[in-house]
Amino acid sequence: MGRLMILGSASAVPDEHHENTHLMVSVGSHTVLVDCGSNPIQHLRRAGISFESLTEIVLTHFHPDHVSGLPLLLMGMWLMGRKAPLKIYGIDHTLERAETMMALFDWHGWPGFYPVTFIQIENKEMCPLIVDEDIRLYASSVKHLIPTIGLRMEFPRAGKTIAYTSDTEPCPSTVSLARGADILIHEATGASTGHSSPAQAAEIGNRAGAKTLYLIHYPPEKDAQELVQEAQKIFTGRVILAQDFMRIDF
Repeated sequence: MGRLMILGSASAVPDEHHENTHLMVSVGSHTVLVDCGSNPIQHLRRAGISFESLTEIVLTHFHPDHVSGLPLLLMGMWLMGRKAPLKIYGIDHTLERAETMMALFDWHGWPGFYPVTFIQIENKEMCPLIVDEDIRLYASSVKHLIPTIGLRMEFPRAGKTIAYTSDTEPCPSTVSLARGADILIHEATGASTGHSSPAQAAEIGNRAGAKTLYLIHYPPEKDAQELVQEAQKIFTGRVILAQDFMRIDF
């Protein structure tokens, strides 16, 4: 049994009810944080997630709403006594900048800091990140303003698949990531360069044959019902508007 927790659902500008988009996946021995915007410590705590249990972080791209909370999270876990090692995954464009950001804080000089390993993944179609009996996690390049990856998460024991697009305009790789997925979590910022509208998310979901569509990374000021209705006019399955602390069990 595993779970996916939506820790934040907003696009780049959050409000008091919607934090920047980030997710947590917990299955088997893995607790994976996907993206790290704002200050995830507060939301991890509210979600009842132990900092010591966090095993991996995946950074989809280097935009502030997806990575600005990384220094606070790493420092916070250190100050609270974390000793367990941590792996951070991303493509070269993302990790080079993330490591430079951390270096500005002289973090290697913080005494007794727990082991952190930055793992650079290939910027290619369906690149494996984590593969074992509990989770098969793959990444593919999507089409955003800067190099960005989307994710496909397969859970063999549960027989379920969840895809997450991150920030992207419609492109073939999002269809591949979501092919036959039980759940597609697709951004819905609006139709613009590097982003997608709810209608475009619905079209991708249909092309991929996804069963359920979650709209995420949307402007919080937009009318929730209108966002869902725009997608429902096109998508053949169920449409759900992601909300902070929404839990998906599988």
